[in-house]
Amino acid sequence: MGDESEPITRYLRDWNRGDGESAGRVIAALYADLHRIAENLLRAERPGHTLQPTALINEAYLRLGSVQQAEWQSRAHFFAVAATTLRRILIDYARAHQAERRGGRDERIPLDLAEAKVNCNYDDLLTIDEALTQLEEADPRAARVTELRFFAGLQESEIAEELSISEITVKRDWKFARAWLASRLRSQPIE
Repeated sequence: MGDESEPITRYLRDWNRGDGESAGRVIAALYADLHRIAENLLRAERPGHTLQPTALINEAYLRLGSVQQAEWQSRAHFFAVAATTLRRILIDYARAHQAERRGGRDERIPLDLAEAKVNCNYDDLLTIDEALTQLEEADPRAARVTELRFFAGLQESEIAEELSISEITVKRDWKFARAWLASRLRSQPIE
């Protein structure tokens, strides 16, 4: 992610004050980073996925831009919220696609999709989302670390800054979350 955080911080502050044009400035300034995140997320999807990175960013822009009272704190905070938004868009898309088809297949999900860079289908994404939701109930911070790492592609230092914790805590939470999710994903057959 770029080093041009000073203008971004100014745009985010303006957005907080209700300047509607600032939302567009933030997206425009961070478009390359958002596009890279969207490409990485979609690269992990099944081959032939119909959602394109630009469409994913546009949907995120619509959702983020509709926030009435934005409380942006920093560039990292924006990416954290954007990651959650991108995740929700992909989950909504997967649920809609799954509702259109019948039946299912039994598949196994790799332990660490983010680092394995393997394709996953809609069922995988929904199963991962369900497991991440369960992790959120068990350990909210570890779930947030996972979301920021997997969906936003943030580095450990950026996650530590966003969550106001040390990098070693981020590493511990990430290690715990991977093990916790792996145990849940192994015990749940995918439908």
